[in-house]
Amino acid sequence: MNADVRSFFGRPIIIGGGIAGLMTALYMAPEPVLLLSRTPLGTDTSSMRAQGGLAASLADDDNPALHLADTLAAGDGLCDAEMASRILHAAPSAIATLEGFGVRFDYTPERSLRLGLEAAHCRRRIVHAGGDGTGREVMRALVAAVRSAPSIVVVEGVEARRLAVKQNAVRGVWASCSMGSVFFGSRRVVLATGGIGGLFIDTTNPLGSCGQGLALAARAGAVLADLEFIQFHPTALDGSNRPMTLISEAVRGEGATIVDETGRRFVDGLRGAELAPRDIVARAVWKHLADGHRVFLDVREKPGPAFGRQFPTIAAACRVVGIDPAHDLIPIRPAQHYHMGGVAVDGAGRTSVSGLWACGEVASTGLHGANRLASNSLTEAIVCARWVAESVAGTPARRTKPVFARDYPSPDPIPVRPLLSSALGIVRNGECLKATARALLPLAEANDAASDSASVGLMMTIAALSREESRGAHYRADFPHREAVARRFELTLADALAAARELAHVPSLEGARL
Repeated sequence: MNADVRSFFGRPIIIGGGIAGLMTALYMAPEPVLLLSRTPLGTDTSSMRAQGGLAASLADDDNPALHLADTLAAGDGLCDAEMASRILHAAPSAIATLEGFGVRFDYTPERSLRLGLEAAHCRRRIVHAGGDGTGREVMRALVAAVRSAPSIVVVEGVEARRLAVKQNAVRGVWASCSMGSVFFGSRRVVLATGGIGGLFIDTTNPLGSCGQGLALAARAGAVLADLEFIQFHPTALDGSNRPMTLISEAVRGEGATIVDETGRRFVDGLRGAELAPRDIVARAVWKHLADGHRVFLDVREKPGPAFGRQFPTIAAACRVVGIDPAHDLIPIRPAQHYHMGGVAVDGAGRTSVSGLWACGEVASTGLHGANRLASNSLTEAIVCARWVAESVAGTPARRTKPVFARDYPSPDPIPVRPLLSSALGIVRNGECLKATARALLPLAEANDAASDSASVGLMMTIAALSREESRGAHYRADFPHREAVARRFELTLADALAAARELAHVPSLEGARL
């Protein structure tokens, strides 16, 4: 960096260059903001890879109450119904907002928005842009808007490593760039860093999305919630490429079927079959693979010849590995796709640390509960970005003293991936979770490159061990029942470390706050 960073002191800092971060910056205008992005804008974000679109009740036969009912059903008793209702009622206007920023959504010949169907939705309400290229098109428009906004200073190639916190209040961000370590002073910081896919071997997320926002919040002392709820998408292209290519649920919404090597539709006994909630379909596919079968998506009849036109990104990915969807079955397997848990926030995106907000996948708003309803995530990011921006703008700026830059290692998730992929997969059990917590503890306490990833993984593991039931995306083979009363679990990094230390000596979780 060539500029004197002290000239930016006091400005709100947004960490993350995906849809949540870009929208928060745009909503903040004309107040000057600083946006830190680890990579060039428009690259290496889950937002860019999003295929499914945005869910909003726009059809004549739809309304927010129906959308809410589907969301609550998918969330398996753990959604914050009031927050979910508030977000989903604002969803239609979010589509109009994106169009105002230049997003080119797909329209029918009659000039109405083309609405798709995805699993566990009772109506067609998924808005797409460029077929299965929704994330790419939304990011194109938002990146252009951000770059043309005089109030937004974008600093690319800068990775946030720690939050400076004093008396439970943010004082700034320690970061790293090609020139070395740097400190940005601010008492208003927004986390919009995305998810945790890079902590798993099989994921549809960019490998750089390794839970760094959760680590920043956790090391700042923030409360995190619902960390055990990790969504696995049932249909990722089965191959050697990592991250894996997602095959959107919208493909099944257009009639594609799931079959095995014998051609049998083994999910047809599920309520909803291919369009059952994601956790149910993912477990069915996982079990069939574990039983020695191969699993495929059959698009030859439906969508049929229209497949390449409706889903050009997926069709191109298939062709790269020698698959012609018009004639060939597409091999699939489940892959980590989304994290329902995150930094606990209120209705304005405020965390338990003063001056710290969170938005997008890194936040836990209560919308998704135990299992995210398809295409609610981009909608949540767009809607909540406005509320976060309003809250940040309404918080008075305060002077921040310069702090010496401190050097922190770049996070390395590689040592953690095998542990979490085994313990926090589609089916879990207590003994594996306990062993993983013990293995993660020294990594989390080592204060080296793997410690941030290990700390996040340890918190998720302790949360999964604490939930002795099966609910939504969290399935315990040793506790297959569902408790009558749903409870959200919250914990801090200190809680998780205390629980793991005790677990290493006696099988007790008394240190965890449930």
